[in-house]
Amino acid sequence: MSDPVTRAAEVLKGHRESIDRLDAILVYTLGERFKHTQAVGALKAQHDLPPSDPTREATQIARLEELANRADLDPDFAKAFLNFIIDEVIRHHKKHQE
Repeated sequence: MSDPVTRAAEVLKGHRESIDRLDAILVYTLGERFKHTQAVGALKAQHDLPPSDPTREATQIARLEELANRADLDPDFAKAFLNFIIDEVIRHHKKHQE
């Protein structure tokens, strides 16, 4: 039987390995998401559409808050995270229009 410190170190290692896998999933997921938003930005630029869509953004924020609640994630954090992403997407869309 291992001592408590050794056991704690093993549990900690397992959590950190899971966190590392999840971080990789997040990065690849964001990469995929930005490929699609880049395509949206190019399409908007081709058709002279505005770079932002406040109605869509509000709908997405409400949707993400609901998902966060169901996932037991702080909805304020989820909202701030999505707002960060939306700001970055709008910045990219504006670049397409230049």
